[in-house]
Amino acid sequence: MAHRKLHAQRLIALFVLGCLLFSFPLLSLFNTGGTVWGIPVLYAYLFGVWIGLIALMALVVERSSG
Repeated sequence: MAHRKLHAQRLIALFVLGCLLFSFPLLSLFNTGGTVWGIPVLYAYLFGVWIGLIALMALVVERSSG
């Protein structure tokens, strides 16, 4: 039971982290005219954070199921 509660707390923490990373103040920092490998910085940030959150969620779920 305690293991399941820890699993839920980690997923909630990842949700809160995602909300913070996709909030306006951070998005405005990356809304510049520059590019990263030809991709606008804002798009690179959005997709990088999105991929990172998916990877972290997969790690949490896989570690809890084993």
